[in-house]
Amino acid sequence: MAISLWKNLLQTTRERILQRRRVSLYNGAHGYEEELIKKKLHQFDGGSINLSKEDNGIGILTLNNPKLMNAFTGTMMLELQERVTELENWKDGKGLIIYGAGNTFCSGSDLNAVKAISNSQDGMNMCMFMQNTLTRLMRLPLISVALVQGKAIGGGAELTTACDFRLMTPGSEIRFVHKHMGLVPGWGGAARLVRIVGSGAALRLLSGAARVDPEGALRLGLSEETLSSSDGTAALEEAQAWLSQYTEGPASVIRAVKKVVSAGRELPVEAALRTEKDIFGTVWGGPANLQALLKRPKHK
Repeated sequence: MAISLWKNLLQTTRERILQRRRVSLYNGAHGYEEELIKKKLHQFDGGSINLSKEDNGIGILTLNNPKLMNAFTGTMMLELQERVTELENWKDGKGLIIYGAGNTFCSGSDLNAVKAISNSQDGMNMCMFMQNTLTRLMRLPLISVALVQGKAIGGGAELTTACDFRLMTPGSEIRFVHKHMGLVPGWGGAARLVRIVGSGAALRLLSGAARVDPEGALRLGLSEETLSSSDGTAALEEAQAWLSQYTEGPASVIRAVKKVVSAGRELPVEAALRTEKDIFGTVWGGPANLQALLKRPKHK
């Protein structure tokens, strides 16, 4: 009886945590019309967002539109949402690498789509759609890495900030060029950038539309490491090796670690503590915990 109640409690806790991650920032109460913007985005096709899930628990998400430097078309925005949903349902996942085909990361939005939805309401709906998607991406219980090769510009730069870490290759750059388009970031990039590098550095990067090379990114804390290779295949292998040092171990534990960090990053301290307590309850007495106790019966 007690075991059954404990299992039910853990299942309820897991479901509540999962639901919290999937809650959208915006809905109809904010004037958000998701189905309307989906129909409009669907008109602008090209490229794809591809996802492979490896046996080691690391997913590889590829931005595949190399003829436009992997710029997001409308259908790619829709596919990104679909891939995020797929990752939310991947129970064995531990890590995620996002990178671009053709040895470059992403040049932002496809200008053809941008011009076609340039009225205020469509622009706001697109903004809310991408903020919802990238927030869900950021909250995934996977340790995520943006592998920046070539250029990460505009919306591409914003996408890198939705990952936990950024790795750059020699000669690559991250650049928030929104000012030159008469804009500010609209996919959540500014808010996330402030949390990564601080308000002063974020203001300089946004107001100066400054090009950030690998050395500068390391100084700012925008990048974790500069990889040795610029070649797509070799760089991806390096990124996988780098990420694997943090994804070694049971998926339940790695995912729990990411969840408590996400809670601490986003929630007021009282709510973060309660969330940490709930997540702790899902691993305490679990297989990984019991196995560790058997292996380490004494303090050394």
